[in-house]
Formats: sequence, structure tokens, C-alpha cells
Amino acid sequence: MNRALTLASNGRGETSPNPMVGCVIVKDNKIIGEGWHHKCGNPHAEIEALNDARRKNNNVEGSSVYVTLEPCSHYGKTPPCADRLVKEKISEVFIAMSDPNPKVNGKGIEILQNAGIKVTELKDFEQQAKELNRGFIFVHKYKRPFVTLKAALSLDGRLSLINGDSKWLTGIEARTKAHEIRAMNDAVLVGVETVLKDNPELTVRHVKGINPKRIILDSSLRTPENSKIIGDDNKCIILTLSNDGEKISRLKNSGAEVITLTELSVKNILDFLVERGVLNLMVEGGAKVLSSFFKSCSADEIKFFYAPKILGDGKNFNLDINFNSVSEALSLREMKSEILGQDILIEGRLSCSPDL
Repeated sequence: MNRALTLASNGRGETSPNPMVGCVIVKDNKIIGEGWHHKCGNPHAEIEALNDARRKNNNVEGSSVYVTLEPCSHYGKTPPCADRLVKEKISEVFIAMSDPNPKVNGKGIEILQNAGIKVTELKDFEQQAKELNRGFIFVHKYKRPFVTLKAALSLDGRLSLINGDSKWLTGIEARTKAHEIRAMNDAVLVGVETVLKDNPELTVRHVKGINPKRIILDSSLRTPENSKIIGDDNKCIILTLSNDGEKISRLKNSGAEVITLTELSVKNILDFLVERGVLNLMVEGGAKVLSSFFKSCSADEIKFFYAPKILGDGKNFNLDINFNSVSEALSLREMKSEILGQDILIEGRLSCSPDL
């Protein structure tokens, strides 16, 4: 199962809105086939592993299958994997976790068991499998993506100087780590003020990875058509309240997709992103945008990079949240820290985030 989980992670950035899944086929204590789900619309992990075994002239009848997620039981873009495993006369299936998708949940296991195939859930691997596909779980359990808030801060908690300057607050090691985290998300979101102030690309550059969708919250369409964030890969989406046809046309001609919503509330934004297949969302700023996710209890984890600098009277979060006691304050669970050059990364799950 460890091997299957490793294989599953190869699909990162490509499978959404499908989960990442890995599969290993074992017979006579030897791996005779393995595979993973490469991309949405492509064969699932079980089929890839069966095809791999066939290419190697291995007979899968009577073998054991290790798969990180319950085999699917419904027709989508591909046929049900559970039916295929029955057809191939597999003797036993080990799974790391059941599928939270109500179209599958338990039904894949039932198909296998009704065909006489023994199914074993390996609970020791369940948490790893859940962490791998936490966005997929959140979309099906809570109807929204898993949300990560990322920020670079000074030791005194400032995002920038009072004049807005924040480049470069952290060093290259921290920025490289931030790109690694960005590559793990389907979309990255910022407000238009960040676009106007920093003109960021928000692509993956310092590490190998897939560029996420880039979401701009821009109520009155102030995003310049030549902004770097738009790029030439058709992955930039501007969410707005404006119906200004001329501005919309210019931005579309520059390569951006412009979507007019009735309200730029966190809920409306997350509902739209779920429709677009976003499972994991990274919110990078600015302060008002980050604060809105805190205030709406729609954030699940933070990844805050602290630089050993004191900025004094700089810009801070404007959370507008009041507590009556310290015990009521937002806190972190599963907290970790990492030294990156001269900077420190503090990360953890927020106390307001629901369980996987």
C-alpha cells in the first residue's frame, strides 16, 4: 500500500476533480502490475495497473489488488473499476479508504464482495490516503475545496511596510517552498490589490509542477490587460461584480476568463470553484482577502512564512474578530515548523476546520 500511495501522488495537479489514486497488483508475493490515475478522463489506477500487468504478460487471475481508494462503481468518463476487477477474477482487494463520493460510497466494495472477492480495509493507511485526497473529501463532505492560507510575514506580524512594499520579505528558500506548496493546489486566489501592487505571475517556477488556475477577485475590473498573472495558458479567471462589456472584452482578448457573480462572498467564490473542479485552493492575499476567509471560517490550514525582520508600522491583517477569552481564539492543531534559510515556516490545521 505504501507503493500504491507513492504512485497515486504522481497524479498531483492533473486529476482534479477526480482523486489521486494508485494501484499495485500482487501475485505469489511479487508485484505483477502497477499504475496510477494520470489525468481526469484517462483510465483509473486499477485499469492502468491491469494494463501494466498485461504488457508484462502477467496473468492477474487470483491476484491481490492494493488500491488507495475504494474502486468506483458507476459509469462516468470511464466504466466502473469494480466491475472490471470482478471480470478479471481478482481474489482479494485491499483498500486504504472508502470513497466519500455518494455515487460510490460503499457500492464498489459491495460489488466486489457480492462477486466473492474478499475486501480488506487497511486502516493503518487510511489517514495517509485521506491527506493525499483531502480536497476530494472536502468537496464531497462539505461542498467546498480544502483551503490553505499562505502569507509571508515579519516577526511583528506585518505583511508589508506602510507604503505597501514587501519585496522580498523572505529569502529564496522560503520562496521555493511556497512554489512547492502552490504546485500542490488546483487554484491560487488573490485580490486585485495584490495584482496592482505586485504584478505577480502566481505560476510554479522554482520547482517542477503544474501551474494552478489563477483566480483574481476584482469587483470593478481594475486588472490591467497586460498583467503577468493573465499569462498565455488560459488559466486566469477574474471574478467580478461588473457588467462592463468593454472591459470584459479587453480582458478576454488578453487571455483571461471573466465571470460576473452576484456577490463576491467567500461562499459564492467557493461554490463557483467547486463547479470548476477545484479541490484544493491556496489563498495568497492580500490582507482583506485572507481576513475574509478567517472571518467566514472557510480556511482549513495556514502556511505562514516568518522573516527575521521588524517592519514596525506596516500593514497587518484586519481580521475584525473579537473573542471574550484566549481559550476561544483560533488555534492550530497538527502544527509543524521548518527552518528555511533565515526564515521559519509555521503550518497547521486551523481549529475551525472540520475533520477529514
